Formats: sequence, C-alpha cells, structure tokens
Amino acid sequence: MAATEGHTGGGRLADALRALEVDCVFGLPGVHNLPAWSSLSGRGIRVFGVRHEQAAGFAADGYARATGRLGVALVTTGPGAANTLAAVGEAYASGTPVVVIATDVPSTLRSPGVVRGVLHESSDQQAMFAPVTKAAFTVEDPDDIARVVRRAGRLARRAQSGPVYVGIPADFLTAAASDPLPADATEVIHRVDVADLLQARELLSTARRPLIWAGGGALRAGAGEAIGALAECLAAPIVTTYAARGIVPPDHPCRAPNPVHAPEVGALWDEADVVLAVGTDFDGMMTQNWRMPKPPTLISINIDPVDDAKNYVPDVRLTGDAREMTEQLALGMPRRQGLRELSRRLSDIEYRVRRRIRREEPQAAEFLSALAETLPGDAVLVSDMCVAGYWIGGFYRVSAPRKLAYPMGWGTLGFGFPASLGAAAGVGRAVCVTGDGGFLYGVGELATAMQEKLPVTVVVVDDGGYGMLRYDQTQAGLPHEGVDLVTPDFVGLAKSFGVHADRVDGFGRAFRRRLREFTRSDEPNLLVVGAEMSPPLNTSPRWYRD
Repeated sequence: MAATEGHTGGGRLADALRALEVDCVFGLPGVHNLPAWSSLSGRGIRVFGVRHEQAAGFAADGYARATGRLGVALVTTGPGAANTLAAVGEAYASGTPVVVIATDVPSTLRSPGVVRGVLHESSDQQAMFAPVTKAAFTVEDPDDIARVVRRAGRLARRAQSGPVYVGIPADFLTAAASDPLPADATEVIHRVDVADLLQARELLSTARRPLIWAGGGALRAGAGEAIGALAECLAAPIVTTYAARGIVPPDHPCRAPNPVHAPEVGALWDEADVVLAVGTDFDGMMTQNWRMPKPPTLISINIDPVDDAKNYVPDVRLTGDAREMTEQLALGMPRRQGLRELSRRLSDIEYRVRRRIRREEPQAAEFLSALAETLPGDAVLVSDMCVAGYWIGGFYRVSAPRKLAYPMGWGTLGFGFPASLGAAAGVGRAVCVTGDGGFLYGVGELATAMQEKLPVTVVVVDDGGYGMLRYDQTQAGLPHEGVDLVTPDFVGLAKSFGVHADRVDGFGRAFRRRLREFTRSDEPNLLVVGAEMSPPLNTSPRWYRD
C-alpha cells in the first residue's frame, strides 16, 4: 500500500520546515526533488522557482538577511547541489542562517565506495559542502528526515549562525516515514564569569577614550539598542563593520560615520585606549588586513570564544549573547560627561568625510545623495560587489538594521540581484545596485522576478566592464585585459522578459526622477545608468595609497 502524502519523507520534510516557521523556499526543480515540491505546496510553503541553483542560495541568503529568519534553498542532486556552493560560501563567511536541502541519488542504486554512474551521482556529495557550512548531514533513513531537518534549522540559526547542508536520497521523499516530529533540543546557555564582567566594567568606566566596535554578530543578536545605550553612558563612538551597518539609527549621537578606512574615522580607533568589540572577528577587509594596530586594551563580547581571538587577542573576554552581555555590562556603569562634545565631533567628522567625497569623486557624491533622497524608507538595499557597491557599503547612511545586504563576507560577485529577490519575498520592496558585469551572472532571474511578481528595482551601473579590476590594471600601469566587456542592450533584454526598463546617463535629475518612480511600483523593473566612478577608500587598492 502506498504511503499517504502526510506519511512520506516529503511530507515529513514539509512538516519539519513548518515547525521551523519556514513559509517560503527558493529552489529549482529536478527529476529527483519533484516530490518535495508537491509536499511543500501541500503544507502552505511557497516555493519561489529560480533559474539557477546559485540564485536559490543567494535568494535564501538575501531573505535571511532582510528578515532575520531562516532561509532555505531546495535543489536537486549532483550538479544542482554543486551550483549552490558559491552562494553557500558567502552565507558561511557572513554568518547567514541558511539551510540547503539537496536530494542525492536513490539509496537503492548506490554501492558503498563505488561510483556506478547513476544520473547526477557524486562520490561524496556531502563532502563538497564541508568547507563552506557549519555542518553537513546526509539522511540515512526516511524516518530521520524530520529530525535531521529540524536539527539543521536550529543549528543554522544558533549563534554563531551560518549555513547547514542536508542531503536526502531521492527515494526517501516518496518512502513511508512514520517518525513523528521530535522535540526541540535544549539550547546551550553561556554563563559569564562575574570577575571578567567586573573587570570589563572597570576598564570601560575608567577609560579616557573608549570606543565600541560593533560587528555582524551584534546586529544578528539584536544588540543595537543595548549598544546605543552603553555608548551614551560611556560617551563612546560606535564604529560598525559592513555587516553591522544600521545597528544604531543614523541620528544616534554616538554613531561614527563609515567607514573606518577613512582617515578621519580611523583616527577614532588610533586614539582609543579601550575598545569594546561586540560580535566581531576583526576580519581583513575591516582592518586593512590587520594594518590597524591592536588597541592598548581590548574587551570582546562574542558567542564564540575561538572567533573572538583569531585576529586580535582580547585582554578580557565575555562569552555569550551580544545583547545580553552588553546589557549586563551596562548595569551599574557610571555615566560619563562628554556626550554632547562627542556628538559634535562625530558630526564634524561626517561633514569632513562627505566634503572629501564631493571634492575627490563628485559622481559618487551625487550617487549617494540620489539614493538617500529617493529610496523608500522601508526598502532593503542589496548591493553587489562592484564600484557602486563599495561606495554603498562604505558611505551610504543605513536607516535601520537589516536594511542593507552587502556580500563582503566572501566578496561574492553576482550576489546582488538574486539576493534582492529573496529580500523582496521576505519584506517587500527591495532595491538592487549592481554593475553590468555582476548583473550578467544572474540575468536569467529576470524571469523569476517577473513570474513571481516580486517588487524589485534593479539599478545597473553600466561602465562597460569590471570597473574595480580595470582600476587595478590602470593603477599598475598595465593594459586593460579581460576587464572591458561587450554588454547587451539591458533595456531591451529586460523588456523581452516583460520587465519595465529604462536607461539614463549619470546620477542627475533624470536618474532621481526615474528611481523614485521605479521604487514606488509593485512590479519588477530595471534602471540602467551609464556612469563610471573610481573606487573609494574602503577598497583594498586604496588602503596603501592614501
């Protein structure tokens, strides 16, 4: 007797995802995973069908960054699973909670230690994911599907968050599966050492020039309000990493302008005698490959005691949740004088940084101003790895947490457009800024945007090539090789998908008018901008020149 839908492995998969509060999945169908599609739709889980498995991974990442919830990608066996690896690597480097569910060849056709040549077979599909995931599992029995998927989802979301792989042999999806949903596992609770807490509080209260450095872990933990309150108490500037942009409001009196690579902002780090690092690992991109000197005294709040010491070894460690530890640290902290003076100084620094941009790169200044004036307040801005994206990542004023998605974890070109589809599916209006080169990585997802009616505005800054790499060759006195690209008629291409599109030159009035119009539409659209900018100070070729 055939198993009913609710008692199959596919049904157990859907039940497990519902138990994880998953309401949408990004995927691409294949001969092996088709039963999962019907099982998911039968449980009210919407599957957004993409045109490439890499896009499924990026969309799941974009969804998770914008919503704070679990992102899920559903792909098929072998090449389908392998196609997600770049996207999974970005999620891993950025700490994004994503679960990749891939089918594997049917268990009945596999022979241990032998690759028989079954369609899509790999010698060890799970092993491909080992370097770019927190954990990788292959289901060994249909009755284990619910348990493994729920474990993967919990693990992906648990700090330090990140992607998890689950492989399911294709025949398990239609096999009978009688195992009920298991109970949730008990979460590990970190208890802070009271002596360390008191020492950290004493160091901060007596510091002459304290500084708070907030990273992506702080944002994911929802620590912004606690950090802002502590900073006001200490009269300490808050410097944020790329992943923490928006953690405190733009008008917070302690928010230092971005990025720390700008000399005016970097001076805050250089003069600090005590730095409190919250949810960060001080990666190379933020520290100019560790050219920034370790501060005289470093206090670290991190959920992972290994992560917090791999680059700059802290003098005091507080292991635990970023929000809870920051709140505990603030208890009983004496309030310092100097908040008004600090706020005035930070405002002056921001003025000087903006003046530098207007003087050195007026095109970029106009671009940033246009975004600030036209983008809706509820929009998520998703940037790709391109010159325009570097300007956004460094200098755009982010209004709130999760309002900017920027792939600086792994630096993955092609992230922007497919990730914006996931953001739009999760929260509504998304705006993607990408270059002409990166956009072509996933241009086929225009079909996805149109088919799913996702409210995405794509801004393609067309400089006729890989602008960042062209700059590198120019600075090195080398001829341009491989960086000048033949690009299609993007407007005509978008219209062939049924997507409304237009083109303007530069970031002046026409750009602002069209961008305002496009970002108020409920339909997908594309705006091409003919423009070329030099990279900003937060790009590695300029670290050593300025």
